[in-house]
Amino acid sequence: MKKVFLQKTLFSILLVLSCCVGFGQDIPVSKDLKVSILTCGLGNETYSYFGHTAIRVTDTTNHIDIVYNYGAFDFRTPNFIAKFAKGDLQYFVTAHAYVDFINDYNNEKRSVYEQELLIPINLKQELFSNLNRTLLSEDRYYTYKFIDKNCTSMVVDIINKTLKSNAIVKKGDTTITYRSILFPYFDGHFYEKLGTSIIFGTKVDQPGTKIFLPFELKNSLEQINFQNHPLTSKSKTILNFEKETPFSWWNNLYTYLFILAFVAVAKNKIVDKSYLFVLSLMGIFFIIVGFYSLHQELAMNYNVLLFSPFLLILILLSLIKNKKWTYRFAVLHLLFLVVYFLFMINKAHLLIVLPMIITSGIVLVRVALRNKKPIPIII
Repeated sequence: MKKVFLQKTLFSILLVLSCCVGFGQDIPVSKDLKVSILTCGLGNETYSYFGHTAIRVTDTTNHIDIVYNYGAFDFRTPNFIAKFAKGDLQYFVTAHAYVDFINDYNNEKRSVYEQELLIPINLKQELFSNLNRTLLSEDRYYTYKFIDKNCTSMVVDIINKTLKSNAIVKKGDTTITYRSILFPYFDGHFYEKLGTSIIFGTKVDQPGTKIFLPFELKNSLEQINFQNHPLTSKSKTILNFEKETPFSWWNNLYTYLFILAFVAVAKNKIVDKSYLFVLSLMGIFFIIVGFYSLHQELAMNYNVLLFSPFLLILILLSLIKNKKWTYRFAVLHLLFLVVYFLFMINKAHLLIVLPMIITSGIVLVRVALRNKKPIPIII
């Protein structure tokens, strides 16, 4: 049994490779050809927080069982980190034997769901051919974009291209912002939630009208019709695991609140300066990344009102004991905080940054009072 299965797996891979030799000629398939969308569950690694989408092609007559994956990238890429940060890292499509794909997710204890596309055989053949042509051409590479181009959106694009229509569109509430959609995915990973909350700019506050997450696609497919019938079959569970978030003694709300509470009650000049210095460095980083990166999600980051680079000037003024301008910069940043809070009232990440707003307000009031010119008493 195992030997036969391995033979079928190897034959499937060889069939895909044969397309390369055939310069894009279609692989012959039978009436048993099936194409389905695989939606993979959430994991605890950063790359797996949102799940994954892939396309499975099976043909029992020809022993084909292949998974096409648009989420591959190469860690060996020169200047990998710089390219990822800038937003010009090349992702690409790969093909795997289905058994290997499922074994990986089984080992990671991540659920996998399958929805078969209920489309005519000629469109299944065309989709299979399009996948193979993409796999074996320069089109297999694409520049990853967090919302606009990822493993899910690329699957949507190639299916819509094959169907020659925008059949797959987002179903459900399209007035919720991308930020609000993303927020629950970070449950159990507090500092990742905080980090993405403060590094993302205005783009993620736009209404989430595009399908960009795997389970958005899964849920939308359940509601889409094509040629007067459902586009996909009902979802079938291939693997079923409950997501388990490992306990962390530091990556939680309590350490965050403890650190901020310490800063707020310390009433220590060194602690105050250290806190403001960290905020200023983060603000400088946000501005540099906003200009450097091609990721539109990082541009126009209004969170710099909280993480103001000008706090560095305030610290320098305090160090040279220029009380007059230290006081003025402290008051200026208190005004920044007020504007920031008002701007944040309807944002999904208000509650997570609110303790930092309060702490910054306390520290800046202390700095202002220390440097306020005393009012002369006239007798």
